[in-house]
Amino acid sequence: MPTQQLMVGALLALLCGWMVWSAIWSDYFGGWWLVPLELLLPDSWLHSDSAAVIMIVYYGYYAVIAAGILTAVIRLGRWTEVWRRYVTPRIARPAPLPEAPPPAEDPANWPQLRAAGAPDAADRLAADARIGLMRDVDHARIERAWQSVRSGRRTFADFTRTVLNDGAAACGHPSGARDLTVRSARHDLITSQVFLGAAADDDRNPYQYRAAGVALGPDLLGTSLLVVGPAGSGKTRRVVWPVAESLCLQALAGRAAVVVVGAAGAGLGRAEDYDVVVRIGHPDSAHDLDLYGGTHDPDEAAAVLAEALVGDLADPHPGGGGSRRAATVLGQLLGPFHAVHGRFPSVPQLRDLLEGSPAALGALRAALTEAGQQTMLRELDARERQSGAPGDAAAPLADRIALLDRPLFAKFFDVSGAGRPFSLRALDHPVRVRIDLPERGHADASHILARLVLAQFQASVARRADRSLFAALVLDDASMTINPEAVRGLRQMRSLNAGAVLALPALDGVAAPLRGPLLGAVGCRVALSGLTPWDGKEFAEAWGKEWVEQRDTTDRQIIAETAGGKALHILRRAITGKAPQQHSVTVRKVERERWSASELAHSVPPGHAVLSLTAVSGEHTPPLLVDLRS
Repeated sequence: MPTQQLMVGALLALLCGWMVWSAIWSDYFGGWWLVPLELLLPDSWLHSDSAAVIMIVYYGYYAVIAAGILTAVIRLGRWTEVWRRYVTPRIARPAPLPEAPPPAEDPANWPQLRAAGAPDAADRLAADARIGLMRDVDHARIERAWQSVRSGRRTFADFTRTVLNDGAAACGHPSGARDLTVRSARHDLITSQVFLGAAADDDRNPYQYRAAGVALGPDLLGTSLLVVGPAGSGKTRRVVWPVAESLCLQALAGRAAVVVVGAAGAGLGRAEDYDVVVRIGHPDSAHDLDLYGGTHDPDEAAAVLAEALVGDLADPHPGGGGSRRAATVLGQLLGPFHAVHGRFPSVPQLRDLLEGSPAALGALRAALTEAGQQTMLRELDARERQSGAPGDAAAPLADRIALLDRPLFAKFFDVSGAGRPFSLRALDHPVRVRIDLPERGHADASHILARLVLAQFQASVARRADRSLFAALVLDDASMTINPEAVRGLRQMRSLNAGAVLALPALDGVAAPLRGPLLGAVGCRVALSGLTPWDGKEFAEAWGKEWVEQRDTTDRQIIAETAGGKALHILRRAITGKAPQQHSVTVRKVERERWSASELAHSVPPGHAVLSLTAVSGEHTPPLLVDLRS
């Protein structure tokens, strides 16, 4: 209710109550208001000579009448709303702090260790916590180590001995780090969550979600996260990096393995916050990237490499066989080469083989003949027969591999074993990896490498024997990366304890037939401010429709014809601030989009986003307008 209408109505009700009480007290209405008292009480009370009895009887009756008038004034004048709106906020006291849990239940005293028969280890950890030597990462890491003891992967004696010797630093990360150099977001390592913002107090948000905090954890990231927003909308600073930072903390706690891929200087943390930093194309890079993902299976290497090289050229419709044909061509060359040399070819060697160089193919044939590899000779013969035929996939493969056969990458993708190549097979360990893609001038090569990392990641997580670690891939720019195999891999990650974070400046970076399947494959979707109506349409279709009550109100001004009616209308206008009107309300149920394309494009304020979340267990939220700046 507007303030003017509320205060005028409250004062008017108070004035009317005071006038009624004054009239009663001054016997303006006569003595009829005493009739109930005379009918209910005996004459001995009413005509008693005792002044005390008369005072109690009559003044008690006066108090009852006054209470009735005061109750009517409070209800008619909405004085409870006045009190709640203007008085309570000024006299409210801060809520008392919750009481500390009993020592036997205090997590800082490690009751689970005491119950398991390790009071000395619990005392050591509790002492370190009291003097400030234990961080939240230490607590999460030791809790993870204790879970490994309970699951049988670690012995109880080894755990207690390590805790007694090292205290809060026990069961440390292989890097020796116990925290990140700087934190930019709010983290809760007890629940493994990172705080992103708060749901706005907006009519488009369901009432129960308004002003609620929004956080992400592995149980949500396991369904993968898609973030779409133009440059400057806060995509990296407010969403991608906080999530990557949380995953790095989880890795220090022994709970996760994370690979972060982005351009150099994209704001994805300091080099000191990672265990491995691969700076492709930079001469000072200490690590290299394994082009074949650390596998020794030619068919697997061919399938992954084909996705990286020509995955964006494959037919996105079901049944498209572009990637399969490319994998067949690569398999016909990688298998024979690996059989002879015990390794896969380098980038220049693979380019020569794909281009059909007579010298390269002749040398490979001679080596196979000398080694007696008849099966591989048949593979090579088949490749030579198909070379140059219509639809041969070797030509586009050679064109794409030539993008990596540049002087900038001459020292990278080494296959001789002299370098330090990083393989995504390391996801069995709590490792933190950052891969910096080449800078400007090598956009096509960056897209190939991004697809290569995504394909290797999906193959590696499917091959892991120990899936207790949450494996995550963060792509700061997934443009030209999504293909049909990537979409199918995203759907499978839920059961593999893995997930991907894909950021896009716009959905134009995804082939049109794949936009709907991509939005359906990921469980968490984020649309930031500045979205185009075309991208908003895709999100609107993914979020679907809901049944709502639509209220149509028709207002008609009441025209007074008599002098009394006009005076009454003038009084109502003075109280309410508007002319008397007659309202006609029609209520009906209609089906409408949760968020329309126009609303997503024009109604999301800067620093806000519309997001929906889905957990691995199937729980989900409707799309919510979230303030990422809170």
